[in-house]
Amino acid sequence: MPTSTPSYEDVAAAAARLAGRAHRTPVLQSRLIDRQLGLQAVFKCENLQRAGAFKFRGAFNALSRFTPEQRRAGVVAYSSGNHAQAVALSARLLDIPATIVMPKDAPAVKVDATSGYGGQVVMYDRYAEDREEIGQALVERYGLTLVPPYDHPDVIAGQGTAAMELFEETGPLDALFVPFGGGGLLAGSVLAAGALSPDCRLYGVEPESGDDGRRSLAEGRIVRIGTPRTIADGAQVTHIGELNFRILRAAGPETVTAVTATDAGLVDAMRTFATYMKLVVEPTGCLGLAALRTHAAALRELHDLGGLRVGVLVSGGNVDPARFAELLATRGTLG
Repeated sequence: MPTSTPSYEDVAAAAARLAGRAHRTPVLQSRLIDRQLGLQAVFKCENLQRAGAFKFRGAFNALSRFTPEQRRAGVVAYSSGNHAQAVALSARLLDIPATIVMPKDAPAVKVDATSGYGGQVVMYDRYAEDREEIGQALVERYGLTLVPPYDHPDVIAGQGTAAMELFEETGPLDALFVPFGGGGLLAGSVLAAGALSPDCRLYGVEPESGDDGRRSLAEGRIVRIGTPRTIADGAQVTHIGELNFRILRAAGPETVTAVTATDAGLVDAMRTFATYMKLVVEPTGCLGLAALRTHAAALRELHDLGGLRVGVLVSGGNVDPARFAELLATRGTLG
């Protein structure tokens, strides 16, 4: 596993590799949301990225740097869905065989898309088996190259291009809310913000039942937990990546804060995106808006001069249509 810590220069290099390959996704606004929250919010819509999520950025950047020998042998990845699809699509574009380890309870739409892109899917039980052990066994048996979903310098650099594009379009922001699972998107965003919006405070948003990132930053060590029970399947991780933790700790608590969002808050955010912005966003992609709603008042107090400008990374839109309709119809406490 690579251990070098990426820098903003790596993010810029990733952007050059992704040019013409990844979509430069739109940045949208909603006057209704602005009025409700008393601030100006801008949404970087990675739900409209290739393969339906920001993950394409990191996956393509990593695979594009394979040696000829690695390309011939193939890639292996493990993922609940978005990284799986991203690696499978990137591998197809680069003519690399791909094996993807996915949990049995992954959304069917994500499994089908991964297979459709040409990935060979290997299923496992996320509550009883260790996907990292399965992936390593495939590496040793077939000579594949492992590209993990977040703890990899090329993946982190690629993910950082989403925030890079956002800052290039909007200029500096006061705050940026970023979904926080294994930490790849958040770490990459920290690198981009440090160069393009150094006064921006970043909020990494985890599901309420999976706050290992918050606890890790508070305790100064990587805290491991059981697989959290949440509808945010893209953030059902058990620990933050080592490289990501290194980047977030170096940024310091004055720059990075970990917060949480409830499943009920995610559903409300899904409904808002669908109703007022006409966007299909998966639960994990709603973490930023859900947390912004909770913390908007506190943010306004920190910026009493007014004109508060806040970014939200909408990380993905891969959700089964039937499940999407079911969640939008949910009222009250989720069971």
